[in-house]
Amino acid sequence: MTRAVPTRTRRTGRIPIALLVPATLGMVFLVLPLVGLLVRTPWSTLPQRLTEPGVLTALRLSVQTASLATLLCLVLGIPLAWLLARVSFPGRRVVRALITVPLVLPPVVGGVALLLVFGRRGLVGSWLDSTFGVTVPFTTTAVVLAEAFVAMPFLIIAVEGALRGADTRYEEAAATLGAGRWTTFTHVTLPLVAPGIAAGAVLCWARALGEFGATITFAGNYPGRTQTMPLAVYLALETDLEAAIVLSLILLTVSVVILACLRDRWISSP
Repeated sequence: MTRAVPTRTRRTGRIPIALLVPATLGMVFLVLPLVGLLVRTPWSTLPQRLTEPGVLTALRLSVQTASLATLLCLVLGIPLAWLLARVSFPGRRVVRALITVPLVLPPVVGGVALLLVFGRRGLVGSWLDSTFGVTVPFTTTAVVLAEAFVAMPFLIIAVEGALRGADTRYEEAAATLGAGRWTTFTHVTLPLVAPGIAAGAVLCWARALGEFGATITFAGNYPGRTQTMPLAVYLALETDLEAAIVLSLILLTVSVVILACLRDRWISSP
């Protein structure tokens, strides 16, 4: 009688050394900086540092702006993802490429672009200033816009993928029963892709929470108004290394928790 070899053992035995060694080095390369952060964390004074007014202010502002940016992305991104997934129109590939540009664009360049549009002499900013007396740059609103600009592609990609994978027969059945397009969208389509929307929103929120380059370029670094957690880390590096480590540890913890919660949807193998 032949004993069955466990699947995990068979797969491990087939790994070539030429792949195993660089894979291990790659894993060490990615994990080692995180280990260094944990080793240098001032654990004995961590509770006191976490309750410092500057840390709490930056954390509160980061959570507020990231949440508002995510809400803005949901309002604008879901309809855009639906258009890309369900409507054929000329130039759809170009539109999709433009939407994903912020993923590869240097964040500082994104901040400069926002400044040229919403600045006092910008395309939209000059009109807002002259008509309503509203100035966007270097305000909390600028933080929200900068975070939404870099985070929205994550939501659109996730929702578009969910829409393409959803069974359209339910929507066709609703239309056959007399439901209008808006009713079908709100009562059939959105519930079908709700898990994809939730996953995209969480990724969007996490990206907004860690945004740095576009924020410091477009919104500046003013404590209590535009200084989010990444900007506070940057400032603390010049004056207090342990404070910078504590702030970095908070961002690392949030990132790990979010990725762990999304593991089954985004990281697991088929």
